[in-house]
Amino acid sequence: MNMKIIETERLILRPITEQDVHDFFELDSNPNVHVYLGNTPVKTLEESEVMIANILKQYETNHIGRLALIEKNTNAFIGWSGLKYETILRKEFNYYDIGYRLKEQFWGKGYATEAALASLDYGFKDLKLEKIGAAADVNHIASNTILRKIGMQHKGTFEYEGDVCNWYELQNPL
Repeated sequence: MNMKIIETERLILRPITEQDVHDFFELDSNPNVHVYLGNTPVKTLEESEVMIANILKQYETNHIGRLALIEKNTNAFIGWSGLKYETILRKEFNYYDIGYRLKEQFWGKGYATEAALASLDYGFKDLKLEKIGAAADVNHIASNTILRKIGMQHKGTFEYEGDVCNWYELQNPL
């Protein structure tokens, strides 16, 4: 499987590897990162290993999955972003989902927006996807702002595990 490495002005988006486990743990053990994700931060390195194994399986099965976000000027792992084939979130249909999750110290710097725009570009130009979807908890102001900023169109709301989420879609403009 050869997944493309995507470069932006400040970031490198590369395939996630098992060596990213400590960074995944740092990211997902922070309760602030999980406020709008069900408030279930990971507690063990093994939980992060399972998350990475699931991403690697998505690479094999769907030839797509989340990518590690690397800050170019420091080579630091700052989070993940990218596309994945989502089969759980919406009970009515499966879709290609755009997402991002950053370590707290990298919030508010425009990295999620930069990575999401590069991911949309990759999905539409390289993968020739017809449509990309996204969901965000209605109370997650930052995530909803990013999705609107990158051009996602608000298409209503749905409920997931008791939380109300905004639903967004974007058609391939090409």
